[in-house]
Amino acid sequence: MSDPALVLDEAAQDLLFREAHTASAFSPEPVSDEQLRAVYDLVKYGPTAFNQTPLRIVLVRSAEARERLVAHMADGNKAKTLAAPLTAILAADYEFHEELPRLVPHFPGLKDAFFGAREVREGSAALNAALQMGYLIVGIRAAGLAAGPMTGYDAAGIDKEFFPEGDHSVISVINIGRPGDEAYKPRAPRLDYDEVVTTV
Repeated sequence: MSDPALVLDEAAQDLLFREAHTASAFSPEPVSDEQLRAVYDLVKYGPTAFNQTPLRIVLVRSAEARERLVAHMADGNKAKTLAAPLTAILAADYEFHEELPRLVPHFPGLKDAFFGAREVREGSAALNAALQMGYLIVGIRAAGLAAGPMTGYDAAGIDKEFFPEGDHSVISVINIGRPGDEAYKPRAPRLDYDEVVTTV
C-alpha cells in the first residue's frame, strides 16, 4: 500500500529507489544517445547553488577510448567496465563560472563576485557536480536503465588522459545499461530515520 505522505506512485518509488541497486553486470543491449539525452533533459532541472552546472559527462563509446579508460581503473573495475554497454566519465568543470552570466542573468556580477578565485571554484564545482551526479543516477533509473558508479580508479591518470587542459577533474566513472544476470548484490542495510534525523 502506498504511503499517503508521498505523491509519487508505488511503482515509481520502487523503480527509482527501493528496487534499484548499483549494478555490476549488464545485458548487451546498447544504450543510445537519445536515451542519454532524455535522461539529461530531465535531470538538468535538479537544484544546484546559484544554478551552476559544473558537471561534464564524457560518453566512452569507442573501443580505443574504452581501453584508455580501463588502463586507469582499479583491477576490480576493469572487466565490468570493458563489458558494460556504455561507460560515462563524470567530471567537475572548474571553469563553470564562465556560464553563470547566461545561467543567472538576474545577477550579472555573480561570476566575479563569488567565483573569481580558483580554489573557491574547485570546492563549489566538486559539491555541485556531485549533486548533479546523484540526479543523473536517478534519471538513469527513470529510463529503465541501471547505473554502476565507481570511484576505484587513478583519478590523476584519468584527468591527464581525458582532461589534459587541467580545468576538469573526474568525480566518478559510471557503467550504464540494462541490468543483466547477477547484476545486483543483496541490498546492504540503511540507517533508519531516527538514526539520521534530529529536531531542534
